Amino acid sequence: MSAEVTVPESLSGLVSEVTVLVADGRGPAQPLVHLPDAGTSLIFRTTPAGRGDLLVIGPRTRASYHVGKDLPFCLRLRLRPGAARPLLGVPVSELVDRVAGLEELWDGSTAALTDALTAAGRDPRRVLARLGAALAERIERRSAGDETRGELVRAAAEALDGRTGRREPVPAIARRLAVSERHLRGLFEDGVGLPPKRFERIGRVREVLARGGRRRQGWAQVAVASGYYDQSHMAAEFRRLMGVTPVAFFAGRLPAPHTC
Repeated sequence: MSAEVTVPESLSGLVSEVTVLVADGRGPAQPLVHLPDAGTSLIFRTTPAGRGDLLVIGPRTRASYHVGKDLPFCLRLRLRPGAARPLLGVPVSELVDRVAGLEELWDGSTAALTDALTAAGRDPRRVLARLGAALAERIERRSAGDETRGELVRAAAEALDGRTGRREPVPAIARRLAVSERHLRGLFEDGVGLPPKRFERIGRVREVLARGGRRRQGWAQVAVASGYYDQSHMAAEFRRLMGVTPVAFFAGRLPAPHTC
């Protein structure tokens, strides 16, 4: 069973989405589709053996299809653009298409936190409160420069995905933010992990996934609404990132899953 949890006010500047997954024991685990995602996520999970894990999932540039795992409990915090770099302490570009243990990034200082989260059981509120306190303590250590860079990255990401009302090209964003284009591109790749063009590409595919799931238009209209030149452009880019065409994906004709 998967459900979204309200992001606590104390974490709203760092986290855009919280999702909890709890095994219901009603049958075999369902196959997993990991979609392309320009975001970085922090995961706490418990294994059937009762062990707790804190993991960081970096930006994912292509979809992957896996045999499902029956994990008792999994809490996912999707970090906002610009938050991962100061929180994790490494350039996000080093985490692209990777899953890393948090202890690797925090120099092994996560044992006590992992034990406390494991002791909280399957109560999302208790786990989230304890994890949120640790993140808040960590982010307090960032410098004024870290904060400024994070704000620039976040503003650029919002402009690139159209949250400001329309998608802007990088040169226009740089001018508006009063920085050089080269500086902004460097900050963006350091803070998000991807060049702006690849960030936009993933955003377009995710828009197709969202629109395709509730489709009331033809594919040509979906393509234009998602930012493509035409339907063939959409189909080619979707297949490159998802492994199948939009028609095949929504018909359930997916690549064979493999073990994680």
